[in-house]
Amino acid sequence: MGITLRFRMPKRPHGRPIVAIIGTRGYPSYYGGFETAVRKIAPDLADREWSVRVYGRSATVRGDDPDLDPRVESVITRGLDSRSLSTLTFGLSSVLHSLVHKPDVALVMNVANGFWLPLLRLRGIPTVVNVDGIEWHRDKWSRLGKAVFKWGAKFTAKFADELVFDAVAIGDFWQREFDRTGVFIPYGGESVTDALSDPHLTAEQYVLLVARFVPENSIDVFLDAAQAITEKCDVDVVLVGAAPPGDPLQDKAETIAATNPRVHLTGHISDDRRLFGLWSNAGVYFHGHTVGGTNPALVQAMSLGSRVVARDTVYNREVLADTGHFCGDTAESVVDAVVAAFNDPRDLKQETRRRAAEFYSWRLVCDRYADTLAQRLRPQRRLA
Repeated sequence: MGITLRFRMPKRPHGRPIVAIIGTRGYPSYYGGFETAVRKIAPDLADREWSVRVYGRSATVRGDDPDLDPRVESVITRGLDSRSLSTLTFGLSSVLHSLVHKPDVALVMNVANGFWLPLLRLRGIPTVVNVDGIEWHRDKWSRLGKAVFKWGAKFTAKFADELVFDAVAIGDFWQREFDRTGVFIPYGGESVTDALSDPHLTAEQYVLLVARFVPENSIDVFLDAAQAITEKCDVDVVLVGAAPPGDPLQDKAETIAATNPRVHLTGHISDDRRLFGLWSNAGVYFHGHTVGGTNPALVQAMSLGSRVVARDTVYNREVLADTGHFCGDTAESVVDAVVAAFNDPRDLKQETRRRAAEFYSWRLVCDRYADTLAQRLRPQRRLA
């Protein structure tokens, strides 16, 4: 498993501490929450006089991205690009590169990379690990996949120098399960002024879902509720997301969209301006995620002023507090919550925006990552 460099390594001024970010798909990448966080954290650390090295995969990193910060060093490593082995193999190749090009601290994303933490410790590289959610509780993984995450979590609990939890409830779980504490650093959201409105939709007159089509995101129950939502609320329903062809949830979504002209299936949307416009102009955003901690999509929707109906989980209640409406696992409860959100006399759009700005801003997130990483530097490498 060789190592290749995709981009030129910039020369770094002497004296700057080096942080290696391991376990994402690279910089800049737009795959998921980790990648969004890295797009914010990496340039911010460079602003603070860090040298930043981000490991990634060639398939998901764009060297011509206009948002690429030339101060961030991007190192592309190799691995097995498969569902079950990609995280492990790309993580290992990134760690092997780090063992040679020793950083002062490593920010490791995902407990599946916990297996490689002993190597970093032997090399004297302090580690800060974002544990993500409780992956072994997700239905999308096989028994083997769940076992890999569970054992990776055990290695992480034993060998990580510092842990990062994106939700207080995740930290509580780790204390109960592994007797480890850590730092709470959530995801951030941003307000924008250049979001694109969809000319085929009327603002405030549609209910929006944005999610991967997997069972733990309540796709099935929302699809069951879609017809009643269009009738009871006299609004459209917009489905942003997808599953592979032939997946039962994808087939069900396509069938509903084909038979009800008020249901619109967009597939995955990679254009942030278009997606942000859908969130900003939605009458209600349905957030069906049931597993994990602070969800990046929920925080972003709040930052854009969405009225939110969310599945009633400890994580969603932690983020929304009293600024949203909650539902259970039946279509009837989803419909009732959507109706209640439309009829709520409060200015929910302003309340969600205010809560996101106070507790889930990228400024707060970047500050906490910078402080946590600085505390793990060896004394002689501490920032002035």
